[in-house]
Amino acid sequence: LLFIVGTVSCTLFLAVNGLYSASDDVIELTPANFNKEVIQSESLWLVEFYAPWCGHCQRLTPEWKKAATALKGVVKVGAVDADKHQSLGRQYGVRGFPTIKIFGANKNKAEDYQGGRTSDAIVDAALSALRSLVKERLSGRSGGYSSGKQSRESGGGDKKDVIELTDDSFDKNVINSDDVWMVEFYAPWCGHCKNLEPEWAAAATEVKEQTKGKVKLAAVDATVNQVLASRYGIRGFPTIKIFQKGEDPVDYDGGRTRSDIIARALDLFSDNAPPPELLEIISEDVLKSTCDAHQLCIISVLPHILDTGASGRNSYLDVMLKMAEKYKKKMWGWLWTEAGAQSDLESSLGIGGFGYPAMAAVNARKMKFALLKGSFSEQGINEFLRELSVGRGSTAPVGGGAFPKIHSVEPWDGKDGELPVEDDIDLSDVDLDDWDKDEL
Repeated sequence: LLFIVGTVSCTLFLAVNGLYSASDDVIELTPANFNKEVIQSESLWLVEFYAPWCGHCQRLTPEWKKAATALKGVVKVGAVDADKHQSLGRQYGVRGFPTIKIFGANKNKAEDYQGGRTSDAIVDAALSALRSLVKERLSGRSGGYSSGKQSRESGGGDKKDVIELTDDSFDKNVINSDDVWMVEFYAPWCGHCKNLEPEWAAAATEVKEQTKGKVKLAAVDATVNQVLASRYGIRGFPTIKIFQKGEDPVDYDGGRTRSDIIARALDLFSDNAPPPELLEIISEDVLKSTCDAHQLCIISVLPHILDTGASGRNSYLDVMLKMAEKYKKKMWGWLWTEAGAQSDLESSLGIGGFGYPAMAAVNARKMKFALLKGSFSEQGINEFLRELSVGRGSTAPVGGGAFPKIHSVEPWDGKDGELPVEDDIDLSDVDLDDWDKDEL
């Protein structure tokens, strides 16, 4: 089957052993060991977030292993199966695979690695980052993060991204906000609150960066702001509540580490995030970059603009956007093209025999696809995608075993189509009476 989830998901995850194993110098990282191994470490870390099905990840694997061996004892090199551990991937804003992050002196602010994918390039970048870390220590600036001590010792500076709220400021900031708020109600004398403080502060900075400020972390001194404490029935400290526009507040009952808090914040963000981008296939790069970066790419072939006009086309695009929203957590790519614009692609996916609009879900790694056989409607597409997401539905190999040539085309201008202009025929010199006589 093309899609392997649910009870047979272990089959897919076994592919991890095909990328990295215990005999490699690459350290396998999971939510269970990430905080201890990386965040609380004094070492510099290079961490790859990958998916076993990702072709780019598979090509990177031997180079990543070589780099890990060369850097052994100097720089730590790890790997996270972000397909299996999606919460960890979301925590660090992973949107495509592979994503490489450098965890240096400030473990709460990882840097994106933008260099080449060869072992030489990776090693050079690691040594450059290591030199910077050592120079910072030499100048007396920050060393590695360890168990939250820095945050506690350095005082208010680390709390810059925690928003302090009061009885007077709460409603105008939180209640009418389009953003998601996680609010800690605390007491200054509370030991658990003091333990939470550095974790809350570090999480606030990371969440602000990862969600572009769409999820906010705040704090209320409940011993001073007793109107709020009474309104929300605060009985113990710390109490954390989640506020979303138009909904009653709910209690946060997760873990108290920064990674737990960040993971929940990013889940809230993804619930409220916009759907994936819906792209028109105007070039080969659009198709390949989208399909290579996602486990599945959903390709629609819409009728010619002369058959539907702009309003008809937009109604089909609206259906796709609604489905992209519904399935956004699947991290699928979404594409469309006009009938006839990419005829080779249509042929390779067996599209055309059922008419237009048509839809195919393609696994670019396996070069297999499944076709929508039902109606091109919210209900029909939802049933199609739901079947695929649980591993059901018939699949077929892409014709030719690879994507065909993609033609570069002008993007749709959003307007109704126009019929081609025909040459006017000048009949002024034609004697129709004579023509009729001759014919008779």
